[in-house]
Amino acid sequence: MQIDEDKIDDVILALLHLTSFEDSGNVRSWKSYDWNALDRLHTKGLISNPKTKAKSIVLSEEAVKKSKELFGKLFMTAPPRPN
Repeated sequence: MQIDEDKIDDVILALLHLTSFEDSGNVRSWKSYDWNALDRLHTKGLISNPKTKAKSIVLSEEAVKKSKELFGKLFMTAPPRPN
């Protein structure tokens, strides 16, 4: 069985939303995830270079939007249906 790295990247991007915060006009998140996945997200242009001494990375505008959407899709329950 082969691993779908794009799905892993989507889950990590969603989790980056969970731990995101604003700092000096940038949206940042802690970089405590798999280094290979962070490298792939950087290559895709979604996050700043994770290979720095900083403990967080900066999310691109696209990543902020996509991470929020993925978080909702993967981890939120469906809204209640009206009776």
